[in-house]
Amino acid sequence: MPEIDPIPLSQLTTLRTGAAPARMVDALTVDELIGVLREAWVDGEPLLVLGGGSNLFVGDEPFEGTVVRVLTKGIERLPSPRSGFVRLRVQAGHDWDDLVAHAVAEGLAGIEAMAGIPGTVGAAPVQNIGAYGQEIVQTLAEVELIDEATGDVATVPASELGLGFRTSVFKQHYGSVAQRPAVILSVTLELADVGHGERPVAGEQLRAALGLAPEDTVSLAWVREHVLETRRRKGMVLDASDPDTYSAGSFFQNAIVSASFARTLPPECPRWPVTPDLDPVLVIPLAAYEGYVPRAAAQESDVKISAAWLIEHAGLRKGFKLPRSRAALSSKHALALTNRGEGTAEELAQLARFIQGRVQAEFGLILQPEPVLVGVEL
Repeated sequence: MPEIDPIPLSQLTTLRTGAAPARMVDALTVDELIGVLREAWVDGEPLLVLGGGSNLFVGDEPFEGTVVRVLTKGIERLPSPRSGFVRLRVQAGHDWDDLVAHAVAEGLAGIEAMAGIPGTVGAAPVQNIGAYGQEIVQTLAEVELIDEATGDVATVPASELGLGFRTSVFKQHYGSVAQRPAVILSVTLELADVGHGERPVAGEQLRAALGLAPEDTVSLAWVREHVLETRRRKGMVLDASDPDTYSAGSFFQNAIVSASFARTLPPECPRWPVTPDLDPVLVIPLAAYEGYVPRAAAQESDVKISAAWLIEHAGLRKGFKLPRSRAALSSKHALALTNRGEGTAEELAQLARFIQGRVQAEFGLILQPEPVLVGVEL
């Protein structure tokens, strides 16, 4: 394996924290990646698999193990069993936004609203990435993975990955371990072959972000360009000259709460139903039918709450920082914690804990971190 001189993780993560690990290996091919993973798992040494470093919050102490950089690349076009659709199989180390640009250039719809999200394709299913109402669960067909427990390589359909709001069976949630420890080798998406013409934009959240009416028609390229523009205004597109982008994107997840809890929040707090409000279907066995159909009990869907709104209305405005700290909320978006220049992981953690405390005191809700935490506690 191409072992290299360890590079400080502060140079490889978008939050710019972390020292050089004990060992670092670059995996340029799938075979190299499989080999180094099997070797590390057999030896039982600590292992950190690194893609784009955009969803990691790494502590200040050196990682005492091997960091594997996933540098595999490539997009393969495949036929789909569904008419009007195309499948793309993409290597795990491929840049996500490069994939979005490729899909749009090919006239393939389904991921254009996720333009500008930093990181690699292999990391996308781990937290079911999403933006403006699009999530990878909507287009993911399957993944190829290597299982940590057995070292076996398998192709697993998306239906078996436990994909939910910013989660999957792979995600190591804060305070818990992954349900299925594995490393994704490739991702296969199924995208609609719609071409380059103008068409209506599905999804109220995306239309609102782009200022479109339901009857407006635009091209995939138009959507991607305007999503990128919107993300840049929020400091959510990586830019070496802009400290507001020295972040892990949204540091806290938008909260999923019950409808009854959502009603305790101020009415102006932005919220979206998690599931469509569909009429429930009642099935009565013929033998049990007594001549009437009882009214089905209405079920309220859970509600997604804007974490950025909660933070700002807990009194923490954009640009807020603790005294003498080099960590601050982005001056463009209250949901991004930023490293304003050689800040430590502990400075960022102090700010995160302070934000959690203020939101809990004001609204009775504990915000959960979105990045994977390595060697750091909140």
